Order: sequence, then structure tokens, then C-alpha cells
Amino acid sequence: MNTTTSHTVISAAALALALGAALAISSAPLTAQAADNEKCFGVAMQGKNDCAAGAGTTCAGTSKVDHQGNAWKFVPKGTCEQTASPTSSTGFGQLEAFKEMKTS
Repeated sequence: MNTTTSHTVISAAALALALGAALAISSAPLTAQAADNEKCFGVAMQGKNDCAAGAGTTCAGTSKVDHQGNAWKFVPKGTCEQTASPTSSTGFGQLEAFKEMKTS
């Protein structure tokens, strides 16, 4: 193997290693966020949900209305069921998707 080929192989390996490390680091904040937070359904405003469940949404930013019952937002652990949700039967966010009540 000549010098140019060995430099190319080493450079490709270094690039692959750097890319792998960058991807691992970029996913760490989401894992940490999920550990300190919980999914709270029915508290997100239109287009401001973190993700979704069920028909009518696909993921972040796709909720069609305020307080959509199948769209969730991350909230600090333990606060979901104290967060207002006028479409929920309890009047507060829920830890599971729900069918919205009509608001006036």
C-alpha cells in the first residue's frame, strides 16, 4: 500500500469516527430531556406540540388546534396533571391521549 492510499484509509476512518461521535452527542440532550420530563397530552397550543399520537398529527409542530387531546408536549415530571387543558374531562393535561371535550 502506498502512502497516499494509507492516508486516505486513515482519513476515512477518522471521518467515520468523528461522525459517529457527533451523532451520539447530538442524541444525548433528548435522552436527558426525556428523563426529566413527561409527555403531557392536551396542553400544547396549535402547531407547538413536541410530537403526537393518533390520526391528524404526525410529529412535532403538527397539532391542528389548541389543547388537542392526541398531541403531547414535554413538561417537567409531575406537573402534567396540574397543567390546564380546557379540552380534557379533568380540566388538566393527561398522561395518555384523550378525546377532546368541546369548549365554548
